Amino acid sequence: MWCPDWPVVAAGLPSTVPAAVLAGGEVLACSPAARLEGVRRGMRRRDAQARCPELRLVERAPQVEAQRFDEVLEALEELTPGVAPIRPGLCALRVPPRYYGGERETAAVLAERVVELGVWDVRCGVADGAFAAEHAARRALTQDVWIVPPGGSADFVGELGVDVVEDAALADLLRRLGVRTLGAFARLSPGDVRTRFGDTGSLLHRLARGEDPRPVARRQPPPELVAGSAFEPPLETSEAAVFSLRTTAEQCVEQLAHHGLVATAVRIEVDSGDVTVQSRTWRHPAWFDAPALLDRLRWQLAAGASAGVPGPGRRDEYRQGIGAVRFVPEETSAVGEHAETLYGSGPDAQVERGAARVQALMGPEAVQALRSQGGRGPGDRVHAMPWGERVPVARPAERPWPGQIPAPAPATVFASPRPASVAGAEGQRVLVTPRGAVSAVPTRFRVSTAEPWQQVAAWAGPWPVDERWWDEASARRIARFQVVGVDGRAWLLVLDGDTWFTEARYD
Repeated sequence: MWCPDWPVVAAGLPSTVPAAVLAGGEVLACSPAARLEGVRRGMRRRDAQARCPELRLVERAPQVEAQRFDEVLEALEELTPGVAPIRPGLCALRVPPRYYGGERETAAVLAERVVELGVWDVRCGVADGAFAAEHAARRALTQDVWIVPPGGSADFVGELGVDVVEDAALADLLRRLGVRTLGAFARLSPGDVRTRFGDTGSLLHRLARGEDPRPVARRQPPPELVAGSAFEPPLETSEAAVFSLRTTAEQCVEQLAHHGLVATAVRIEVDSGDVTVQSRTWRHPAWFDAPALLDRLRWQLAAGASAGVPGPGRRDEYRQGIGAVRFVPEETSAVGEHAETLYGSGPDAQVERGAARVQALMGPEAVQALRSQGGRGPGDRVHAMPWGERVPVARPAERPWPGQIPAPAPATVFASPRPASVAGAEGQRVLVTPRGAVSAVPTRFRVSTAEPWQQVAAWAGPWPVDERWWDEASARRIARFQVVGVDGRAWLLVLDGDTWFTEARYD
């Protein structure tokens, strides 16, 4: 079964409107209306727009194409379990034709089911192998079928040109050798083909002879891993909900284990009446067991109540109570990836259990984990998040950050910079000129007003940073220095305007 122009269909572009999907600046697929205007696959954006100025262009979205075609596969699986996706827009099926009265009747039933989803251009091909059936579908008309008689795949495929070969280099080589059709290619000696073209050419040679050795691998529908419970009458308190869902949480974990999986991210949905009022995705540094699921549910319900949104304990806003709760695994991995080693998981498991215990007693924000992110200052490069969460950082660390301090990074970063002082040999304040030069050589300094002055043993810098210079309200011009005192301690000092601060300490 073939759905032509699938990237256009998945993008939601109507066939009556000139439209095209681009990939790498070239036309990947276009609508029938665009083809009438002369737009073709492989055209550059500029050439396609020259042919059709009204052409609507969108960039390709492979994930959307796969998701949209997955709806088609699920609809076909309601009629037959033997569905094998080849790529978005094309799939192979093995259906007993006598079940629906014949091959043509079977194709009509399947096409009608796809049309019900809003996919109007669907075509079927029937042959002895998937390769011949695919090209038979390409010859069929819209919502029709092209049937190759049993044993006739070799003659049918032999009429095809070598341009149908997906390997462009192999197709070009065959044309230069004078081989124009697959039938001509099939007449060559199998031994000579393998010697000259290798395994790829040998497989194509068998396909050209009407032999298709590739099995049709049926799609395995994903297991239903959602676990939940509905309450009638609805529960009024969060503790009652957590207590009632203990068995459900255990069933969720056991169900995953039955498929050899563990959940590393779970979405918990809470319904009130017919409406989902709370939904949040929780992540775990290792994997979820039943107590961890119940802890996350308790935190979610408590956070909803304290934030002033509908939640248990707020009878005025949550009048209908807790009607249902669902555990939806969003990210899973094989249980073998999290299995303990021969001598146990050691200190890491003890840390995780200890952190989870503290969170269970004091809440999810009580234990914070640190993660590196992008930034120029040491404080800007630290991202704190609750233990077990995997929140994406706003500033990726791999991007260039001009003005950042060189390695090694300081070990202790102060939450609030401390007032400091840096002076030259004659006691004058050390400043930095607009061109990045120091007004005097740093001779002595103190890291806070409570600390005594000490001599500078070594120093490096400045590293000037001119942030948000385009915004007068938030613009900031600073310069950082690394300073080592005679006592051997090293500090990171920052000059903000004409004021010195101690930002971090090297241990």
